[in-house]
Order: sequence, then C-alpha cells, then structure tokens
Amino acid sequence: MKTIRVRVQPRSRVTKVMCTGQGEYKVYTPKPAIDGEANKAVIGLIAEHLGLKRSQVAITGGEKARNKVLEIRGM
Repeated sequence: MKTIRVRVQPRSRVTKVMCTGQGEYKVYTPKPAIDGEANKAVIGLIAEHLGLKRSQVAITGGEKARNKVLEIRGM
C-alpha cells in the first residue's frame, strides 16, 4: 500500500490532475464539495491518472477538507 497527499480544488472550471511533488497531487474538479461529490470525483480522477480501478483508491484522511490523504492499493 502507498499513501499520497492530495489538494482538491472543487468547483473548478477544468478537470485535471497535476503532480506537484513526490507523492503529492493537486486535483481540479468541477464537482462541488456537497454530499461527497468532490470526493467521488477525486477518487475517480486519481485512479484514472494512475491507471488503477476506483476500488484501489480510498480516502483515509481529510474527507471533509481540501487536503486529503489517499491510500493506493495494488500499486
């Protein structure tokens, strides 16, 4: 298992994932941070960026914050 840190920018005009350093990413998503929509989008975008399934990515810290810790399984 591997952990990565993610900074989320919800309600962004663009959808993209940027690697800002070793194990650190910035994710831009148009989804709002309401009812977990942005979290679902972050999991999907990170999984797609790393070539993994959504089930291999989980938020382990910062579920209600912009700075999150994600656990990557099977990498």
